[in-house]
Amino acid sequence: MDMISQSLAGLGNFALYFAVSILLLFVFKILYAFVTPHDEWKLVKEEKSIAAAVGFGGAVVGFSLALAGAATNAVSLIDFAIWGAVALIAQLLAFALLRFTFMPSIVERINNNEISAGVMLAAMSVAIGLLNAACMSY
Repeated sequence: MDMISQSLAGLGNFALYFAVSILLLFVFKILYAFVTPHDEWKLVKEEKSIAAAVGFGGAVVGFSLALAGAATNAVSLIDFAIWGAVALIAQLLAFALLRFTFMPSIVERINNNEISAGVMLAAMSVAIGLLNAACMSY
């Protein structure tokens, strides 16, 4: 019985970090939808757009990777929340970087359900998320 209570000793901290993670993920979804000129949810839910689903899915995975890096290296819940916000900003900048430098027509291409554009957006988002997570190993 003592072993079980020792194993569950961190359950409160887990719940706090997990709750903040879900909150940050929700905020990311809202801000990402605000920053991108195309409506991902409409494209995915109503138009069944594979390109939008892949691109948005990659953005969520990339952000989650960065968030995992922040959680792993945080010294406190506040520290985690701050670095989670940094991760959020970096992911939004990744979309801007792709849109305004590498693929200026990405919005139009995703609206046209060009899967290659969705894959490139997903790849950029995951790459930024991985780099972001690695750079948080302070």
